[in-house]
Amino acid sequence: MMRLACALLAIALGLGLAACATVPGSADPAAARMRVDPASLILLTVANPAGSVAAHAGSSLRGYDSIPLYTSGDRAHAAVVAIEQDYGLREVAAWPIMPLRVHCVVLEVPSGALREEVLSRLSRDPRVGLAQPMQTFGTLSSAYNDPYFGLQRGFAQIDAADAQQWSRGDGVRVAVIDTGMDSAHPDLQGRVETQRNFVDDDSRQFDADRHGTEVAGIIAAAANNREGIVGIAPGVHIFALKACWEVQPHADGAQCNSFTLAQALTVAIESGARVINLSLGGPADPLLAQLVSYALKRGIVVIGAVPPDGRVDGFPVGVSGVIAVDAIERSSASTAVLHAPGREVLTLTPGGHYDFVSGSSLAAAHVTGAVALLLAMNPHLDASSVYSLLSRTSVADSGGITAINVCAAAALLRPEGGCGTVRSANADVRGATAH
Repeated sequence: MMRLACALLAIALGLGLAACATVPGSADPAAARMRVDPASLILLTVANPAGSVAAHAGSSLRGYDSIPLYTSGDRAHAAVVAIEQDYGLREVAAWPIMPLRVHCVVLEVPSGALREEVLSRLSRDPRVGLAQPMQTFGTLSSAYNDPYFGLQRGFAQIDAADAQQWSRGDGVRVAVIDTGMDSAHPDLQGRVETQRNFVDDDSRQFDADRHGTEVAGIIAAAANNREGIVGIAPGVHIFALKACWEVQPHADGAQCNSFTLAQALTVAIESGARVINLSLGGPADPLLAQLVSYALKRGIVVIGAVPPDGRVDGFPVGVSGVIAVDAIERSSASTAVLHAPGREVLTLTPGGHYDFVSGSSLAAAHVTGAVALLLAMNPHLDASSVYSLLSRTSVADSGGITAINVCAAAALLRPEGGCGTVRSANADVRGATAH
């Protein structure tokens, strides 16, 4: 207990200056420090064997709540203290990552030192498992009785209505790693199983965040509740994991960093998610790549959005095994990319509202919903299998760009019936609501 108290006191004293720059709405000075000046920070891991952990973490932003306790052990703590002293670094935040059996630390490079030189030296230090810059990522925006169903062109374009004759994604756990979301929205009530905030302690802002609400709406909006729209997979359970914060109030644009995303990915893995939606993009990131690779090995399907420049060498789409998705409205350089609707897509916005939004973020959400439908039909599918199903059954438009057809993919798993039965039954509904 004495070591824990001393460690916490040292962190509190060390962060005194950073607390002066607290981001509005954030009660966590460490989180604020990481958002204000990420260029002065590095991210480092040291080994943290599961069998040698102490009863309490030396320092940690937050725990796993219902997930079994995993903390930093004496060896990991001693290694970090020694590294700080040897390189003149200062700890900003720390968190144990159970899947990788490491302790992850955010450190501030001393004034006047070149971050690249410090990282180069650390990469050769045998005590260090990984050393990298703190990197920044951004979201990529751009027979139903639900009254706006007829306006859901994307829903119709991928033939989701017909696929739902076989599956609605019942019971599949989908982690949306994004901003917060409005779980009280009439079309999301009962859809959100878990909420975690790795950015700050601002619950009001969590509920007011747009981008995560928009993505979750495409995936999981309730069907036949006489409200708004229909999600691709309205039977799923959403894990709302906030790792990104809005750049401007009430706007789609948001940013994340290596540390917040690592925490969210760890919780998604340990909470039993079968699908992880990452409607965001940024540079290649070694730690995040390790976590995603671990998730894929455990059979979790990871969906990523292609950035506006069309490159697929960053995070997350550059990680082998991640299903990369772009909007059908624009061509991607890679033939391995799946396409789905991403322009003027009707979805949810906070406060019980609806709006048309654009971007590959929404295309990725369509594919995430489609994957959930397929997993509910066959829980043994992995990322390679669902990619093959969706790729083989994609349909080309007049310009030669293919878009997923989730009904055709589902029909390969359960071929009885056809993909036109539900479409005709809903024709009158679409006509009545599209005025």
